[in-house]
Amino acid sequence: MLEKLAKARNLSKANNAVKRLISERGESNAVSMADDVVSNYRKLSKDQHIPFFNFLFEKLNPDADAVMKAAQSYAAEASARNYVRLQRIVESPRQELFRRLNRASEGTAAVVEMRRDLLQVLEKKPELTAVDFDMRHLLSSWFNPGFLKMHRVDWKSPAEVLEKLIQHEAVHAIDGWDDLRRRLQPDRRCFAFFHPQLPNEPLIFVEVALLPEIPSVITPLVDKKAETVDQLNQFKVAAFYSISNCEPGLRGVSMGNFLIKRVAVQLKAEFPSLKTFVTLSPIPGFIDWLAAGATFGDAVSTDSFKPAIKLARDQALAILDLEAKSWSERLSAGWHPDQSSEKEKNALLCLVSIYLGLGSATRAGNPVAKFHLGNGAKLHQINWAGDLSRKGLRQSAGLMVNYLYDLANVEENHERFAKGEIVYSKAVGRLMQS
Repeated sequence: MLEKLAKARNLSKANNAVKRLISERGESNAVSMADDVVSNYRKLSKDQHIPFFNFLFEKLNPDADAVMKAAQSYAAEASARNYVRLQRIVESPRQELFRRLNRASEGTAAVVEMRRDLLQVLEKKPELTAVDFDMRHLLSSWFNPGFLKMHRVDWKSPAEVLEKLIQHEAVHAIDGWDDLRRRLQPDRRCFAFFHPQLPNEPLIFVEVALLPEIPSVITPLVDKKAETVDQLNQFKVAAFYSISNCEPGLRGVSMGNFLIKRVAVQLKAEFPSLKTFVTLSPIPGFIDWLAAGATFGDAVSTDSFKPAIKLARDQALAILDLEAKSWSERLSAGWHPDQSSEKEKNALLCLVSIYLGLGSATRAGNPVAKFHLGNGAKLHQINWAGDLSRKGLRQSAGLMVNYLYDLANVEENHERFAKGEIVYSKAVGRLMQS
């Protein structure tokens, strides 16, 4: 009973602290009031996050009548005065709350923390999307890449930064300090974005391998026992093999596309011998797409495919025949790319090229492909047996893909992708009809 009363008091204190901060007209007490909100919020238990965010949703909305009147005035006369008035009235008081929270000693971190907590309950409480919208709107400005600092992370970086790399690596897990040390050797690079208010918190980082040729297999790139190449003039290719977000509270805030482009420019300046910038990327969701019928729904009808592609797709699906034996059953029976028949190999290569080359711009498109193609890369090469890990076999039959970043064409490719056009190589185009 006492614990319940204490929790109720904490929630009441947090809500009242919000009221005081949002009602404060001057700035003399703003910092201490913002600190008070942060302090009280952090005392809330996990199950109190929903009632706290409900309070923000219910009590800090724009005045609907005032918005209507301002909108009608602007519609009647689109003057600068009416425009400014409309903008002021339509903005949610929550945005002003978060701006004032940012004045606290740990304000930026606190707002990111709040959004991290909000995202965990959003599925249960979709009406809180309004609160999330306001948070993301401000965070997108605060974490604009123009304000971020890109730094190379190496073995001399602070231990807390290195620990976060191990903790947040999302593509190819880092197996302890020896593995991390190998990934930071002279033929490897790691770069991260940092925010001035969070100096030892990498927000997003990318790992790069410097190589003599385009890689098709991931194992040599992440093998902690791999021999280090220190003859810098041998490097012709920079391969981005992993990009990981460190802060869930910044989900939906675009940073990774800017990071890759900055890294490419910096590496080109450091190593003039580099001619090619590519990724070696996984293909999550490919097997799930096959199991669901290998269609793109209403976005792209298979009837719209060129006859040769439609025929190749239908023949490939018939060869795989996943209805007769599911992919998980095949893996349980010991399926492996090295033991695959030539027909099965060609069928998988055909289908994955269609999946990436024709469907990536749709809502159901592959998320990794969307990221790189939307960033201006080109779908360059599909690699058989690129990732033989359990995860790789399960999600993509071991297939991997190279996306090519031609720095001279990334803007044009980005524009084409934004219009629904996917830029791919002739080799990928041939696979679609094989």
